[in-house]
Amino acid sequence: MKHRRFGRTELEMPLISFGCMRFQTSWERGAKVTKESQANLERIVAHALALGINHFETARGYGTSEEQLGRVLPHLDRKQIILQTKVKPYPNEKDFVRDVRDSIKTLNVDCLDLLAVHGLNNNKLVDAALAPNGTVAAMQKLREDGLVRHIGFSSHAGPDVITRAVESDAFDYMNLWYTYIYQDNLRAIKEAHARDMGVFVISPNDKGGKLYAPPHKLVRLTQPLSPMQFNDLFILAQPEIQTIPCGAAQPADFDPHVEAVTRAAEHAADVKRIAAGLDAELAAVLGADWATHYRDGLPRWHETPGQINIATVLWLWNLARAFDMTDYARMRYNLLGNGSHWFPGEKADKLNEVEPAELQKVLAESPFADRIPDILREADAMLAGEEVRRLGRD
Repeated sequence: MKHRRFGRTELEMPLISFGCMRFQTSWERGAKVTKESQANLERIVAHALALGINHFETARGYGTSEEQLGRVLPHLDRKQIILQTKVKPYPNEKDFVRDVRDSIKTLNVDCLDLLAVHGLNNNKLVDAALAPNGTVAAMQKLREDGLVRHIGFSSHAGPDVITRAVESDAFDYMNLWYTYIYQDNLRAIKEAHARDMGVFVISPNDKGGKLYAPPHKLVRLTQPLSPMQFNDLFILAQPEIQTIPCGAAQPADFDPHVEAVTRAAEHAADVKRIAAGLDAELAAVLGADWATHYRDGLPRWHETPGQINIATVLWLWNLARAFDMTDYARMRYNLLGNGSHWFPGEKADKLNEVEPAELQKVLAESPFADRIPDILREADAMLAGEEVRRLGRD
């Protein structure tokens, strides 16, 4: 396993981390852990360590994950493990500290290597965290008390919000989203690197397009790599990114990712060629002008009648049309309106409640103002289904 320096933390981070979101017995924290589930985790941990994967990344919102890890960690060499958990922000910093202390107890350790405030997904949450008596002040006190070594944040927001958190200089590292299909946050990543922050990419396999179950077209377009392996190497081609997680549900889940990073130099030219081919396919199917400029002049979701998240709906329509990623697009589409600040805005079915003139008014700066209403209706017809709830509790 190769490693990269995790910014000013000076930790040597493996290129592949163990994302601890998939092995747990239950999504309900405190639920009874089964013997089968715990034995499976022990096998996963043993295989991870054999592969050189020593960064374990969990969260209080991952059900029984912390408890199950807490049964394993006392039997490992703690000095060889980089342990991270994430705790949601609270209006009252005392509640945040209470949860952090409980997580440390549950994980059965004396100190966390990495602690992230979980979900700085909009400016309001960033401002609250950075307030004089906010979450960051509590994290800094925990660090002074020796309970935490390095502090960071996780976010599903776009680059403007994330860059505000980065520019505060309050954090040592961040967890954020960046994949081939979503490259918006590269600007924030580069700003973090300039400030010597560590960068951890969130869920490349699931949020990167359900790449563990890819459509046939995507498999064809990424050969000789699998879609997962291409995405791994595409992300890690950015030197400012130090690690990506594999959310392992069984030991063998690590293997294709480790194989990819082991042969990264061999496949460097393939990654560039595949990315160029995917770009060309998007332009061929949807038109080069649309592929390049479809987001130009779009209103933000909270500025749109019905709070329709137009940019996200059009992005998902693109993926379904160009790459046959309909299952992924449907899953993400039906999270809109159901995931609070994690998935803001509404689906395009809200068009039925919007006056056409009002929609055209907010689309006035878009070069595709005349086309977008019909595309939104097509997207809703293609992707609408049962409501989807976000995994986790915070």
